[in-house]
Amino acid sequence: MLLTSLFLFCVCVFAGAIFDESARKDDEVFRMAVADLNLNNEILETEKITISVEFVDGNNPFQAVQEACELMNRGILALVSSIGCMSAGSLQTLADAMHIPHLFIQKSPAGSPRSACPPTGRVPGTDDYTLMVRPQVYLNEVIMQVVSEYGWQKFVLFYDSNFDIRGIEDFLDRTSQQGLDVSLQKVEANINMMITSLFRTMRTEELHRYRDTLRRAVLFMSPATAKAFISEVVETNLVAFDCHWILINEEISDYDLQDLVMKSIGRLTVIRQTFPMPPNATQRCVKHNHRINGALCDPKNAKSQQLEITNRYIYDSVLLLANTFHKKLEDRKWHSMASLSCIRKTSKPWQGGKSMLDTVKKFGVSGLTSFLEFTDNGTNPNIFFEILGTNYGEDRGRGVSRLATWDPVHGLNGTLSDRKLENNMRGVVLRVVTVLEEPFVMVSENVLGKPKKYQGFSIDVLDALANYLGFKYEIFVAPDHKYGSLQPDGMWNGLMGELVFKRADVGLSAVTITPEREGAVDFTTRYMDYSVGVLLRKAERTVDMFACLAPFDLSLWACIAGTVLLVGILVYLLNWLNPPRLPMGAVSSTTLYNSMWFVYGSFVQQGGEVPYTTLATRMMMGVWWMFALIVISSYTANLAAFLTITRIENSIQSLQDLSRQTDLPYGTVLDSAVYDQVRSKAMNPFERDPMYSQMWRMINRTGDNNVDESKEGIRKVKYGHFGFVWDAAVLEYVAVNDEDCSFYTVASNAPDRGYGIAMQHGSPYRDELPSSIYHHPPPTGDASCEEGGRSSHHPLLETSFLM
Repeated sequence: MLLTSLFLFCVCVFAGAIFDESARKDDEVFRMAVADLNLNNEILETEKITISVEFVDGNNPFQAVQEACELMNRGILALVSSIGCMSAGSLQTLADAMHIPHLFIQKSPAGSPRSACPPTGRVPGTDDYTLMVRPQVYLNEVIMQVVSEYGWQKFVLFYDSNFDIRGIEDFLDRTSQQGLDVSLQKVEANINMMITSLFRTMRTEELHRYRDTLRRAVLFMSPATAKAFISEVVETNLVAFDCHWILINEEISDYDLQDLVMKSIGRLTVIRQTFPMPPNATQRCVKHNHRINGALCDPKNAKSQQLEITNRYIYDSVLLLANTFHKKLEDRKWHSMASLSCIRKTSKPWQGGKSMLDTVKKFGVSGLTSFLEFTDNGTNPNIFFEILGTNYGEDRGRGVSRLATWDPVHGLNGTLSDRKLENNMRGVVLRVVTVLEEPFVMVSENVLGKPKKYQGFSIDVLDALANYLGFKYEIFVAPDHKYGSLQPDGMWNGLMGELVFKRADVGLSAVTITPEREGAVDFTTRYMDYSVGVLLRKAERTVDMFACLAPFDLSLWACIAGTVLLVGILVYLLNWLNPPRLPMGAVSSTTLYNSMWFVYGSFVQQGGEVPYTTLATRMMMGVWWMFALIVISSYTANLAAFLTITRIENSIQSLQDLSRQTDLPYGTVLDSAVYDQVRSKAMNPFERDPMYSQMWRMINRTGDNNVDESKEGIRKVKYGHFGFVWDAAVLEYVAVNDEDCSFYTVASNAPDRGYGIAMQHGSPYRDELPSSIYHHPPPTGDASCEEGGRSSHHPLLETSFLM
């Protein structure tokens, strides 16, 4: 039923109003406003207002028109209505036809957010006698700016069964144009049954994905439905403390706000309509020509706190009409009105209606809604929103603070920068999951009965962040000691699984950022470059008893030996053809044996026992000695260099060399990020690389080439014939810290990806950690293995830090 109220002016002129049958409180405030005006004589000095009240069904436009016609038959000045859009259109048409000013206060069903009323067909050139007391609906504009300010890219929009979804068509169009991912879901009246059906119909992995989508949500619903819905999803563990929800509704009281905060976890932002009021009590209750009821203007009064928005506009509408009547009486331009009939075709509209409408538009009034006035097109331009919010937390009953305000003229006034953590992260205890991987994470102390202590590059970064931001952490190793991959059943295992299933807040180790992982968790910006490398065993040094022959090739040694024989024979022949003169009784010792021995002795710089005195022999020996000097000097220099610097050439010097050869088997950790990267670059047609295609064929040649964990791969390289493809930084650390210095590494020149800190999807820490990680300096030295000994350079210092 719609309630029809009629103002009766003492000078034979009446005015009226119509309310919805559920608007009993509107009727109460309406009567209170009339009584206040009749008692204090501040606006109407001698005149009194007489009213008549009727209730009609808000979904029955015919009944609303029938009651309005009855009022016009009695004779009215103006019509005030607080109803829904369905009946308001019919009343608007009737008011235009009869020239009766109609003050329309839109009432939303069951406290749901308002949607703009559809326009009614009007005859061109006629005046619009319906004035919109409540300002037009700005919820689309407000929520769009708030979502943009928060930087949301993906969220769910929930709406209750009483909300007209056509009211957010403009918002959905704008989000689609900006590329935002928005999902719509209707909240049924039976919320418990709705949630129960989710658990009954969804598989476990589907529930986990659904829980992830609930981290960001916008609620278009009544406060009562919002409280019931939030309470239900919190109790069923569908949301975690890292969620952020926005509730938007013009009609949210302080009591509703307190209940919502008590029932919610995570962060809650509430957008509601507000009415700017002077801080002084006297200024709030006493205006320039009238006084407002003290029980309604005092914000501490219980009756004032329970006022609905329509109640405020009802009260101010009464003040505005009374002020209009007074102006008309002062100007002596009063047009009395006989009763009008909606039924008779000969009935004419009220002649004074246009003058009354202009007077209503011309003057405004200060009241419970701050200031009520109308523009030329009959709308109220004055509307203000306040944006309230809590901080992230698991504790209920957190404090609420005003973040910003919004109005159509100035837009957003204030900042909604995501202040997720007060005092940085002090008091926060993070659950950190890790995987043991030298040099990133290592166990430094393992005492029975005490928590393990960890060290390594990633632990250094975590400690620096903890000191800078003020948080504490508890660290544990992933149960299966794996980084994690997506399984055939859609579930994640390893470190990734601990984050997806919310058993950990942060994942830290040699965690590389991959597209698949980014689809399941959030990452910081990469803080260190990552590339693929291979760990190989150096060629072994062997002891050779013929190493003294190494300076010359075998062919050269053969030539030298042949030269000794040839020169020895020539010396013998020269002495035999021209024998030297001997003393009396001496016996010649010029034999072939002695000649050979003489030439060899000269070659090794030991001299000879048989003197040769002939000219030809001495010339021959001079040339030989010069030849011997050159050969011996060259041999001595090459032998010294060979014994001083021994170079062991390794046949594989790049990943290309590794991919081209087939003698050395190699592999990686099965289902790891490296495994997926090699497979992607080998199989994906958009990023196919011939080198990785060859590597992929070798890795999958037999089942023995891949290992379950990196330590197993390193052992296979050390004690077998194998190459281990893995993270280049890890392999370099292993190579330079090997006790036997038996490893060397080959890596890709260009970094493929980067290392990052993994967090739960939608984590409240994803902005704090990246902004602070650059304050952490690179790690400093540790002993490393080089050719011929140890060095003080740390291998990770050679990698690229994005500092």
